[in-house]
Amino acid sequence: MSILDNNIPVDVIGFGALNLDKMYYVNDIACHDEESYIKDFDSNPGGSAANTIIGLSRLGVSTSYIGKIADDEEGEMIELNLISEGVFVNNLIESEKGNSGKVMGFIDENGQRALYVDSGVNDEITIGEINIENIKNTKIIHYSSFFGNSFNTQLELLDYIPDSVVLSLDPGMFYAKKNIKELKKLLNRTNILLINENELKLLFKDYYLEINGLKGSDNESTGVDTSLSFKNIARIVIKDGIEIIVVKRGEKSVFAINNQNEEVEVPVFKTDVIDTTAAGDSFNAGFLYSFLKGYSLHKSCLIGNWVASKCVENICTVGLPDKSQLEDFEKSIGTNI
Repeated sequence: MSILDNNIPVDVIGFGALNLDKMYYVNDIACHDEESYIKDFDSNPGGSAANTIIGLSRLGVSTSYIGKIADDEEGEMIELNLISEGVFVNNLIESEKGNSGKVMGFIDENGQRALYVDSGVNDEITIGEINIENIKNTKIIHYSSFFGNSFNTQLELLDYIPDSVVLSLDPGMFYAKKNIKELKKLLNRTNILLINENELKLLFKDYYLEINGLKGSDNESTGVDTSLSFKNIARIVIKDGIEIIVVKRGEKSVFAINNQNEEVEVPVFKTDVIDTTAAGDSFNAGFLYSFLKGYSLHKSCLIGNWVASKCVENICTVGLPDKSQLEDFEKSIGTNI
């Protein structure tokens, strides 16, 4: 195992799983006792936070990544991809044992997907393998999920992140399925929560119903509305201390709220969808880029939606736009947003 120990100050550091995504394009995603057939195959490096960091790098933001790979073919492909995308690998951890993470994915003709994960060494990161000084010198650290012990390392790292560093979290479905008490320390430190509608409800709804004594209540007999829409949940979470919450709603819209009592709902861009694999991650890239620029909540969501629309027109992260494309888009929407 080795750590590249050169200190390189960057604007955003990602911290999450690193995988080689092996994607099978099928006519339909088979369920129990069903059959389908493979139309095409592609292999690309991935991982939620990694996709976001690559998206930011293409937009001209200086980036680095905390993740772990093994000394194997998959690890080499993952590392070379980060380097080719302009991401500094000074925080990358290399293990001499084990295997790098892999994801086997099946994508249907409508761009919908089913994923199976082999975590490998992703879940073997320890706090001693992380260069704490680099964390102190960044502007944003962006977390995404791990399946195993590296989640505990993410929690440990919170004690070393100064208040001047913004923590952005995309919990994904895996963290959303955890007991909220397990995530309490992480949520208490989170400044920006980037989450989809299903994950928001799964993570928070029952918790807030329970602490208010409403879980299991009969709406008709009590007259109390226990439905808790995604907007109501977001408003409650904001009151509990998170500064910005962005709720990604797929093809419907994006809803965002901050602790300055601002709320926006921004429609997505209509486009020909090829692959939704990195849609949410690419939105994160556009939003965090905008946050660094000091843009309004509405403009940040608009740019996030635009970046995501470009991404889903291609396979995985191939369609992520570059800085010049974004600058052209920004000119087209003007400066009054």
